[in-house]
Amino acid sequence: MRRRRVPCYRAAGGLRPIRVRETPSVRRVWCIGYSGRSIEEFLERLRENRIELVVDVRRFPVSKVEAYRRNRLAEILARDGIAYLWLGDLLGGYRTGGFEKYMKTDDFKRGLQRLIEEAVVRRTCIMCLERKQRYCHRRFIAKALEEEGFEVLEIP
Repeated sequence: MRRRRVPCYRAAGGLRPIRVRETPSVRRVWCIGYSGRSIEEFLERLRENRIELVVDVRRFPVSKVEAYRRNRLAEILARDGIAYLWLGDLLGGYRTGGFEKYMKTDDFKRGLQRLIEEAVVRRTCIMCLERKQRYCHRRFIAKALEEEGFEVLEIP
């Protein structure tokens, strides 16, 4: 029978065990952009990935397509058993001085913390308009999440 190794650190008087917080071995967050997608396709992608919460990071949660307007989207998602949370006030794009500068603010840090609190308890997907993450401020949020130990997956 193999003995389980316990991580330790050196301290005066020898090795002491490190307390490891019990969390899932892999923490994940998904990202999606809705540009060019019908609401049916959008919902299907969420279902395929078993998403439980959509976090909307659009600064201005409006759309020419009625289904993607904030209140309407929340209703549609709820019918599918998916929760909706708007964090565009804290994590939305279009910031004076650029988004990277904004990431150093307390508001961004509060928004990121709220996102993390949700993501550790349910399968969470952040959404915005841009279909490809590399053209959207979601890439900055994704980088911040990766720095916090999350794997960030883009839904094609």
